[in-house]
Amino acid sequence: MKAILVHRTGGPDVLVEGNIHPGKPEAGEVLVRNLAIGVNYTDVYSRSGAFPADQLPFTPGKEAAGEIVAVGRDVKEFKPGDRVAYVETPGAYAEFTVVPAHFVVHLPDEIHYMTAAASLLKGLTAHFLIHRTFQVEPGHTVLVHAAAGGVGSILTQWAKHKGARVIGTVGSEVKAIIARQNGCDEVINYNEEDFTAKVRSITGGEGCHVVYDSVGKATFPGSLDCLRPFGYFVSFGFASGPIPPFDIRMLVEKGSLYATWPGLTMYLHNRNDVISMSNELFDAIAKGIIRIPAPDTMTLADAAEAHRRLESRENTRTMVLIP
Repeated sequence: MKAILVHRTGGPDVLVEGNIHPGKPEAGEVLVRNLAIGVNYTDVYSRSGAFPADQLPFTPGKEAAGEIVAVGRDVKEFKPGDRVAYVETPGAYAEFTVVPAHFVVHLPDEIHYMTAAASLLKGLTAHFLIHRTFQVEPGHTVLVHAAAGGVGSILTQWAKHKGARVIGTVGSEVKAIIARQNGCDEVINYNEEDFTAKVRSITGGEGCHVVYDSVGKATFPGSLDCLRPFGYFVSFGFASGPIPPFDIRMLVEKGSLYATWPGLTMYLHNRNDVISMSNELFDAIAKGIIRIPAPDTMTLADAAEAHRRLESRENTRTMVLIP
């Protein structure tokens, strides 16, 4: 089968197409024919070496949607022909992927393969961020960095639905329009304004209850200055580079703050959570609570170009690879 291989970590050019054997599902595994493959920033971290790979070469990608081709021993929940999607499984940039059944979910009829590939990993991330890491409630003021991005767009819509006041930061006027369409009450272009000062002005000096930050180095420690006392700084990415080490006493100095970096894999440790969180996401999409625009589609061979667009931050729509 065709697959994207990384023989050495580095820039987008290290993503090369090759041929490998798809393998057979063992106990507790299923073989999925990938019909639509999600492109996420975590793929960039793996490709670049920021998240070290277990071995080289490897096939990147952690989510896709498609059909079950075969099931391994003891798999009762799925059968060949089932419409499914999966997350948190390396090797998605390929025509077929062997996946632990633990991370596979049935795809409702009303959810298209491309919609699932464009939203499952990002949507589950948004789910745990606003329902579990910090429980957003009516009246909360929330700051979402990269509010027009893949996770940011879903975060904004879901937080707004839960009754929060949402402030979003973006890097261009085009993205500002998208952020407003997604429900942001206030939008800050961080290339034109000091986002920390603007947030303080918008909130009358009170600050936010929580900051969701996938940008990293460029927004830290400014994000901390956007929080009210006892506020939550939730870091879940470093698109601009990793946050440098800091003295933890900074948190008490800036208002007895909480700081955390949660990970999706831990929130999906229990199979019941994989199912319930996915069902809640699909239900929110089906009801129109969360809108997932039609993604940009590219061929599997265009994976390097997809990564270039993602890292340039110029793309305004989620990208999906079609094998």
